[in-house]
Amino acid sequence: MPLLSIFLLPLLLPSSLAQKKGNLSPETHPPFQWAQCTSPTNCTTINSSLVLDANWRWVHDDKYRNCVEQNPDGTQWWNPAVCDLGDESPASTNNCTSKCLLEGAGDYRWSYGITTTNATLMQKLVTRVEFATNYGSRLFLLEKKDRYQTFVLLGNELSFEVDLSTVGCGVNAALGFVAMDADGGVERHKPWNEAGAEYGTGYCDGWCQDRQRFVGGRAATNKQGARGYQWQSDGACCPEFAVWNSNAHSYSMSSHICENDDYEPCPGPWCDPTYYDPDERGVPPKCARKGCEYNPYRMGAKEFYGKGKLVDTTRNVVTRWEEDRQYQFFIQDGKRIDVPAPTWDGLPKQSGLSKEMCDVQTNVFMEQDIWAVHNGWPTHQRQVLSRPMVLVTSIDAADWYTWNTWLDSSKIPPYDDRDPGVEHGPCPWEDNEPSIARASNGQAKVVWSNIRFGPIGSTVEL
Repeated sequence: MPLLSIFLLPLLLPSSLAQKKGNLSPETHPPFQWAQCTSPTNCTTINSSLVLDANWRWVHDDKYRNCVEQNPDGTQWWNPAVCDLGDESPASTNNCTSKCLLEGAGDYRWSYGITTTNATLMQKLVTRVEFATNYGSRLFLLEKKDRYQTFVLLGNELSFEVDLSTVGCGVNAALGFVAMDADGGVERHKPWNEAGAEYGTGYCDGWCQDRQRFVGGRAATNKQGARGYQWQSDGACCPEFAVWNSNAHSYSMSSHICENDDYEPCPGPWCDPTYYDPDERGVPPKCARKGCEYNPYRMGAKEFYGKGKLVDTTRNVVTRWEEDRQYQFFIQDGKRIDVPAPTWDGLPKQSGLSKEMCDVQTNVFMEQDIWAVHNGWPTHQRQVLSRPMVLVTSIDAADWYTWNTWLDSSKIPPYDDRDPGVEHGPCPWEDNEPSIARASNGQAKVVWSNIRFGPIGSTVEL
């Protein structure tokens, strides 16, 4: 097909080919309260709600047949009994997009282990229902029914309380901000996406999150599998600030910058999490997956965070976004506890993210510097700090590539634990394999509460 025809195709499509909402289960967003602050004694309660990511929803045709099938290892494929998957042309993608409906989540608690009470949110890792088991969830904060709440980070701070006491090795309970479209991609992906933020569409992140069922509002059908079309490499990229990747043993804060400022689909090798070799491939990943991060355990403070350590797993976390430095501290028993500085030679003598930290850490830790490929700190200030971002919370143990060892364990051998930055936490890497992590964390749940946002110094009284 001529290139011009590809660009014109969306303008010629009738709305019947768009991604639609189902009508079998209701979409009732769980209520949730957060606070907008101007000072520690002047915070306004915002009565909002949460919405489940579209990737967790039932996708079916008008005969209620599953559009999506899935293996235990997370690989998925479009059901050839529902979609016409004769080839990899746009016609196949259009067929799946038009036939498959995105269903309402129904009872969030019963189906997905999600419970809200006023300003408290609980997300369970494993939820067993009749004939099925759900693993994890990802939620977005809503401003209104069909629009995500957005935040600009620069000059502001976020505080929240979190209980991770039951979240073990290999599981990641996360809170962060991503550069999603506030409407869920409806405007950007016309005429494909009719479901929008009301149904949790449009997710993207700095890892170029793969295994997405819909990318750019369209069914991701570009990769052939033995039982239909799989999407092991399809995903969507956008800048991200990961405030809190965590479990009971370790945590990290990180910024992830990208080639482009906004949502971008990433078919093929740009979503491939394998090592980038410029001599072999010549094109770097769309985003800096590793990003610039601060993990106290990795930085040498092994006795700082975790059960029985200086900071336990049920405390108040405060994150501040200053122009030249972004950092965290804890409020524990009414006292401020600052995060320790790195102990490795060659790193700055203060915690958090700064231009100096982000410029040197890959060299100290002997890693590829994709951060620099995407112009580093200036891009971070533009893409991450100075634009509206959507608040995301999640819990999962579905990292089938690196087993979440980047969070709480050591790099898988042959790396030497004595080398700088190899140890990210105390967990044995063998226990992080996702099927093992899920089986050993059947009771895991994360509880988020008292989320406050406002200018620096406004959310906690010290």
